[in-house]
Amino acid sequence: MLTNNIKELEKLVNAELASKVLNSLIEFDELLIETNIDDLKEVLQFLKSNDNCKFRQLIDIAGVDYPEEEKRFQLVYLLLSHEKNLRIKLFIKLEIEKKIPSIVKIFPSANWMEREVFDMYGIEFEDHPDLRRILTDYNFEGYPLRKDFPLTGFKEVRYSEKDKKVIYEPVKLEQNYRDFDFESPWEGTKYIKEQNKIKDDKKN
Repeated sequence: MLTNNIKELEKLVNAELASKVLNSLIEFDELLIETNIDDLKEVLQFLKSNDNCKFRQLIDIAGVDYPEEEKRFQLVYLLLSHEKNLRIKLFIKLEIEKKIPSIVKIFPSANWMEREVFDMYGIEFEDHPDLRRILTDYNFEGYPLRKDFPLTGFKEVRYSEKDKKVIYEPVKLEQNYRDFDFESPWEGTKYIKEQNKIKDDKKN
């Protein structure tokens, strides 16, 4: 039986999934495994169900954007085995327009995680039961964690005192539509001028 030895885990995975493991590496006491999209579900099912693995908790699904790579995106699946006290990272690489199979039927907790990845990177998951945005609103344009997404975004969402509702406007980075409280000691121009005058008096 597999103990909590990470090296034994690497040997087991490479032996059982030889044709499906593209690369494996032990780093910071965690096993990293690379597989491809077509084998993703089978590898995850093995890691969850095999008696010598029992990675039954999906901790997270993380995305990485490498704009200059042919396969631009990398998805990392973080798994935990409570019984073995081991962690494993399974990652795949995919092109920008490539769809990836949903793993909700293997790990139900992947539902919201996959929605987050879709919302932030625009990666689509096939057979997902409800693939909608979850962190941004439904009218949001673009995918914020892509490296080519502008820091300012495309539109600004703000509450309009005039219209008494939330409105969308193109980002202009101008001050004229921003609401400043000039009575506030933090933003009042009078306060700033007085402070500068005090500093000048001290210098003299």
